[in-house]
Amino acid sequence: MPRALWKGAISFGLVHIPVELISGSKDHELDLSMLDRRDFAPIGFKRYNKQTGKEVVWDDIIKGYEYKPDEYVVLSDEDLKRANVKATQTIDILTFVDAGDVPLTYYEHPYYLLPGKGGEKVYALLRETLRKSGKIGIANVVIRTRQHLCALVCIDKAIVLNTLRFADEIREMDDLDLPGSTLKAAGITDKELKMALSLVEGMSEQWQPEQYHDTYRDDVLALVRKKIKAKQTKTITAPEPDAEEEEKPDNVIDLVALLQQSLGKKAPAKKTVRKPAAKRKAA
Repeated sequence: MPRALWKGAISFGLVHIPVELISGSKDHELDLSMLDRRDFAPIGFKRYNKQTGKEVVWDDIIKGYEYKPDEYVVLSDEDLKRANVKATQTIDILTFVDAGDVPLTYYEHPYYLLPGKGGEKVYALLRETLRKSGKIGIANVVIRTRQHLCALVCIDKAIVLNTLRFADEIREMDDLDLPGSTLKAAGITDKELKMALSLVEGMSEQWQPEQYHDTYRDDVLALVRKKIKAKQTKTITAPEPDAEEEEKPDNVIDLVALLQQSLGKKAPAKKTVRKPAAKRKAA
């Protein structure tokens, strides 16, 4: 059982549900160490006092807010909690909205919510209410020292808390160079759209997340094993010379031909206009 990152309660109306917060994702990023290329020794980083230059151990490190240059207000973990006790211990549901109303760009990080002791029935009631209504709960929660907007979503037997980005953290699309929003403005014909829909339909299947994995990570680890076997553990691979710039194709794309090829059909032969034969001179 993973360790709870946070303990508190879900609160909406007069309902109070004790819960624990468990991270809903696992990090499989390659753990690469930084080395000195001259002797391949590991690189270390020190926490040091900027005035004395001496290293500082974790037990002597505290947090402070710089309210003016070189002047700080010291804030302990207890201070951060006392600033708003309710906010640090409660997932406060503000409203309920249709699940489809929140764009995917707002979703950030998933956490599982587990019911605390005595909260199983009320937890299940909220879960089934979310499921039947098709709604998600929009709430505030403080995790560590930051307040997050979040969504409470019913997934199978769990209530999942997904932290959300605030609206001012989403880049506006107005200044992006995007194709027109209508078929005509984007230069798409009904035939092209129909063929693209057929291609999507032919490639569609049920969502099976277990069949996908990080193939790039596998390739890097295979390269590591290959270097170990070849005793090239301290060989620095130089970058390949830049390839000659390939001739850039024109921007005219025969989209119908590409779609037909994707659908397994032969592209229609291009019509050639024959020039009329020259008339023979009369004998």
